[in-house]
Amino acid sequence: MAPAARTTASAVPRAIPTPAPGAGVPEHLHLATHGTVPGRREGREAARAGWYVARPFAVVRQCAGVGRASRAGEYEEEGPAGARPGILHGVRVVDCTEGIAGPVAALLLAEAGADVVKVERPGGDPARRSLGFATWNRSKRSMALDLEDDGDRLVLDQLLARSDILLHPFGPGRAADLGLGDDLLASRHPHLVVGAVTAWPAGHPSAEGPADDLLVTARLGLCDEQAGHRPGPVFLRFPFGSWCAAYLAAVGVLARLLQRDRGGASGGPAHTSLAQGALLPTMMHWARAATPGPSFAFGLPKDMVPTLFECADGRWVHLMRCADTDSPLMVEALARLGPEGIDRENARFASSTTMGYPNFGANQAAFLTRPSHEWLADFWANDIPAQPAAAYGEILSDAQAAANGYVVEVDDPVLGRVVQAGTPFATTPRSQVRRTAPALDQDGPSLRAALAAEPARPAPTLRRRAGAPLEGVRVLDLGNFLAGPLGPMLLADLGADVVKLEATTGDRMRRVERPFAACQRGKRGVALDLKSPAARPALEALVRWADVVHHNLRMPAARSLGVDYETLRAVNPELVYCHTSSYGPKGERADWPGYDQLFQAAAGWEVLGGGRGNDPMWFRFGFMDHLCATASLVATLLALHHRDRTGEGQFVTSSLLGAAVLTNSESFLRDGTLVGAVPELDHGQTGLSPGERLYQAADGWLALCAREDGQLGAACRALGAPDPATLEERLAATTVAGALAALASAGVPSEPVLLDQAEAFLDDPTNQSLGLVAEYVQADWGKLTQIGAFWQLGELQPALRLAPPGLGEHTVAVLQEVGLEAPVVDRLLAEGVAVQWPGTAGTGVA
Repeated sequence: MAPAARTTASAVPRAIPTPAPGAGVPEHLHLATHGTVPGRREGREAARAGWYVARPFAVVRQCAGVGRASRAGEYEEEGPAGARPGILHGVRVVDCTEGIAGPVAALLLAEAGADVVKVERPGGDPARRSLGFATWNRSKRSMALDLEDDGDRLVLDQLLARSDILLHPFGPGRAADLGLGDDLLASRHPHLVVGAVTAWPAGHPSAEGPADDLLVTARLGLCDEQAGHRPGPVFLRFPFGSWCAAYLAAVGVLARLLQRDRGGASGGPAHTSLAQGALLPTMMHWARAATPGPSFAFGLPKDMVPTLFECADGRWVHLMRCADTDSPLMVEALARLGPEGIDRENARFASSTTMGYPNFGANQAAFLTRPSHEWLADFWANDIPAQPAAAYGEILSDAQAAANGYVVEVDDPVLGRVVQAGTPFATTPRSQVRRTAPALDQDGPSLRAALAAEPARPAPTLRRRAGAPLEGVRVLDLGNFLAGPLGPMLLADLGADVVKLEATTGDRMRRVERPFAACQRGKRGVALDLKSPAARPALEALVRWADVVHHNLRMPAARSLGVDYETLRAVNPELVYCHTSSYGPKGERADWPGYDQLFQAAAGWEVLGGGRGNDPMWFRFGFMDHLCATASLVATLLALHHRDRTGEGQFVTSSLLGAAVLTNSESFLRDGTLVGAVPELDHGQTGLSPGERLYQAADGWLALCAREDGQLGAACRALGAPDPATLEERLAATTVAGALAALASAGVPSEPVLLDQAEAFLDDPTNQSLGLVAEYVQADWGKLTQIGAFWQLGELQPALRLAPPGLGEHTVAVLQEVGLEAPVVDRLLAEGVAVQWPGTAGTGVA
C-alpha cells in the first residue's frame, strides 16, 4: 500500500484507484449491514424528507482504493502504488448547470479525472431535493455564487480564467446579462471551451425559456409521436431530451477541447439543448426522400405493436426475436394450442402491425401459460433476446451491471453506504468516483483563497481554426444496426472523416431504411467481404489509415472476422478501438444479443411510461440505442485526448446496459434493498401532478409546468380555477391561445402541445436557418431531408456534407486513397470481394 497522498481541498484531487471491474461490488450486491452511519440521524431524516444536504467529506469505497474523511479542509486518498490519474487530470470544468443534462455531462468529465467546480446559486441547486442529486453531482467541488452580485461575478471570472471548460444553462440573452455571452468570453478567456445546455438553440423563439423536458417535447410535437393507452398526445415519462443532451454536451466540449489542445488553438462554443437532445432519437422518424423505397416510406408507424407479452405471474417480457421455432417452451405451447387455436388467437390481433411475428396472437396466449422466469430461462438458454419489464431501480442489482462496474458503492454522509449508478463506459485509466456529492459551498472558502495564487490558463497561440472540431480524425466504422453506427455519424457531424465498412450484402439495417438513414450520414461507404482472405490487405490498409475503429459486432464474430482489438492493434498500435455491446464486456452475458427495447424494459421505463394501472409501454424513440452510442463517443474522445498526451492507443467500451443503469440514478440500493420512489405517471398518461402535466383545452392541448414554489397557485388564479383539482375542467372550456396568454402573464411556464409536426418541422424556416434541418442528395433516394445539427459551434459549422452512402458508394476511391493499387482494387471487384455502387465513378464525393 502506497503512503497516503495529502492535498489541500483547493488542489485537484487525484483519482481514487479502482480495481478490476466488479471487484468492488459482489455479484449479488450484498451490502454491509450498517447501511446508515451511527450519529447521522440528522442526515437520514433529511434523506427521508427528500433533501440532499451532504455534510463535508463523505467516504468513497471502491475496494482497492479508499478516499476518506480527514481533518477539515483536507482530502486524503489511499491506493496501490503506481495508481494513474484520470484521463482529464489537469483539466478544470466550471459547472453552473442544474437539472439532469448539464450535471450529468459534468459528472462524466469529473469521474474521468477533471476537477469540476459546481457553481450553485446561494440557495443551492433545486435538484438537491431529489435523490438524483447524489449521483449527478458526485466527484465535484461546490462553490456558491450569486451571479447577480458584481463581486461574485468577479470571482466567477477569476475562476474561468483558471479553467478549461464552462458548462452553463443560460440562453444567449441571459448569458450576456451575466457576462457569459460567447463574444465576451471569447475576448476575455479565449482559451475557454463553453457548452451552454439550454432548452432550445440560440435563435429559436423559445431560446430563453426554461429547460424542461415536458415543455420542449410538447412544443416539438413529440408527445404526439408516441402511441399511448388512449387517443391523443401523451406525457413522455422518460426525459430523453435531457439524457441525450447530457451526452451531447460532454461530447461537444470534449471535441472542442481536443481541437484546442492540438496546436494551441482557441476554445469556443459547443452548445446544445434539450430540443436537440430530443431530436436525436426522433431523427429515425422525421425524414423524407424524393424517391423513397417502400421501407423508407413505411417508416416505423405509431401503431406498431411492441412485442411485449404478459406472463402467468403478471410480469411482462419484451421479446426481440420470434421464438416460434427456437424456444422449446414456445414450440410446446403452440403445439398445445393446435392449428385451430393458433388461428383463433391470431385473428384477435389481425389488424395489428407487428412484423416478424406471424403468430403474435398465439404467442400472447402462450405466454399466459407460464411465469416470466420460466420463459426467460428458456429464451436465454437458446440465445433469444428478451428481458422482463422491471420496476425502476431493479437494474441496480443486476449482476452484469456489477461485473462491468456500472454500479459503484459509496459511503454517503446522508444516505449511508449505498450502491449508485456508475459510469456507463470504460477507458484506461478508468473513470472512477473521487468523492460523494458535496454540501452546498463546501469548497467555496478554499477555492476563493486559492484563486489569487493560481496562475491563469495561457492564452492560445493560434487563431481559431475554420473547420469543424474533429477535422483530421479518421474513423473506421464496422457497425451495424443503430447503436454502433450512430456514434461514428456524430463524429462525422463534428468533422471526422468516417468510412463505413460493411459486408458486400450490406448492413442488416439497410432494409429498415429510415432508421438506417438516421445513423449513417457523413460517411463514405466501402463494401468488403471480410470473410474472404483476399479482403485482408484492404482491411489492414484501412486500419492503418484510421485513428479510431468503432463497432458493435458481438465479440465472437469480431474475432472470427479478425477485427478484434488484439488483432487490429498489431496492425496499428496507436489505434483507439471502441466496442459497443449489449451487456458490457465482462460477465456471463458479455456476448448476449440485445436491443434498445430490452433495456427500456430492464431499466423500468416501460413500466413507468405505461402509467398507473396500465400495461408497460415501449417508447418508439429507441433512446437506449442513442444513449449507448453517445456514451461510446465520450469514451472515444477521452481515449483520443489520452493518446494525444501519451501516444498510447487503447480499447474502450460502452453498452446498452451501462447507459440504462445510469438512467436509474434517481434511486439507489442500501443493504441490498431498493430505496427511492420516482413520481408515477397517472393512469391517463397526462402527467405526474396537477402542475406538471398535459391538459386538453377547448381546441387542443397544452403543457403546464408549474414546478417552482407558488407557480401552481398563480396558474389557478390566472385561469380562474378555485384549486388545482379544477384546472382540468376550467381548461377544457378555454382555448389554447387564451390559456397560454393567461399563464404567460402570470409568469407560469407553458407551451402548446403541437400535433403532426414531422413535415412542419422540416419545412420551418427558423429550423432551417438554425441548421436543425439538413438536405443532401442520397445515392438511392435522391434529395434527402433529415434533422440537422445537434450542436451550435459558433464560427465553426457542423460538417453535414454527405448523405448516407449507398452500398459501396465510395469503395474504389477510398481503397485507392489508403494505398491499394488500381489493379488490386479491380481484382477485388471482379471476384466479388468488394462492391462498388454502380452510380458512382469512384470519386469519393457524394
